[in-house]
Amino acid sequence: MRTVTLGDVAEWGSGGTPARGVPSYFGQGMPWLSITDLNDGVVTSAKESLTAAGLANSSAKVVPPGTIFVAMYGSIGKLGIAATDMATSQAIAFARPNEKLVDRRFLFQYLLAERRNLQSRGRGGTQMNISQADLKAWPMPLPPLPEQRRIAAILDHADALHAKRRQVLAHLDALTQAIFHDMFSNEPSAATVEDVATQIRTGPFGSQLLHGEFVDEGIAVLGLDNVVGNEFRWAERRYITTAKYEQLKRYTVRSGDVLISIMGTTGRCVVVPDGIPTAINTKHICAVSVDGARLDPAFLRAAFLWHTEAREHLRRQTKGSIMAGLNMGIIKAMPVPQPPIDRQREFAERARQVAAARTSAIATLAAEDELFASLQARAFDGRL
Repeated sequence: MRTVTLGDVAEWGSGGTPARGVPSYFGQGMPWLSITDLNDGVVTSAKESLTAAGLANSSAKVVPPGTIFVAMYGSIGKLGIAATDMATSQAIAFARPNEKLVDRRFLFQYLLAERRNLQSRGRGGTQMNISQADLKAWPMPLPPLPEQRRIAAILDHADALHAKRRQVLAHLDALTQAIFHDMFSNEPSAATVEDVATQIRTGPFGSQLLHGEFVDEGIAVLGLDNVVGNEFRWAERRYITTAKYEQLKRYTVRSGDVLISIMGTTGRCVVVPDGIPTAINTKHICAVSVDGARLDPAFLRAAFLWHTEAREHLRRQTKGSIMAGLNMGIIKAMPVPQPPIDRQREFAERARQVAAARTSAIATLAAEDELFASLQARAFDGRL
């Protein structure tokens, strides 16, 4: 198998952007791709279009269907294949393969396999980038065309199976919210969080807990990183001594508490799982303990995230931007429905089942990622 460069097997170019201050350059017309439009598959549309005037007064170029796109800025190596005539911004390189030398799908799969290597070549300050010259000089193995087609077919099939697994995961990501809306979308709010909570508190402020008082082991301290993504996870481990905990016992977090981020990345909400060791929360978190006979914690979390009246209250009280101004008073006054506790528990069990399925799907997807990476490596060094 001989080695060539990407410049040997395709004609390369890049796009451009018309002056943003001229409205007549943008509108109905030629689909004009930015990096966010690339999907590692066939690209059928773009968020923006250029008029004939926009094309004429910029370096944007129209490329035909089948052209391969490669992101050069930011998301280096993100790919796409044109489904129709399209133009691109200067952040995207395009390749028109010489079909006498290289199979289009083989080239696409090779670029996909080389993404991490391309990213490692990135340079720059706030936004890493590679150049079109980097791409054209990039080495590439080139077996005979029949072998290229065989390799591409195998990788395409494996990639399609992997895509189906990602679709299952995306479905599971949305399923719990759909279940909540199906069960409770018409349920009116009958109380506030303060009405149904047994305790609401934030963590220690100011000199009550200094960063220098964290130690390597002891009593856990929960912060923003434990509520990222609206699911509880152990991330950075912070501890205080037992003696310090005795001073801060009133901030103890227990299994079943609902944690809401109120500083930094605000509006994240999780339920503390069973089996958590003794812990307190930081000032960045509001902890809500509930009367389990009246409100299930998983239901309260879901109401905070998805119930119409609760979300409207939060938007109204924070002037439309939950990120900017969430506090304990707003949370206390948040309206919350109170359906029968058995229905709440039914929802909590269904949500638990979805979460278990999602965890399993994530683990399977990670294993498949490793297998696909191994398949790619074998494909391009002649072992497939």
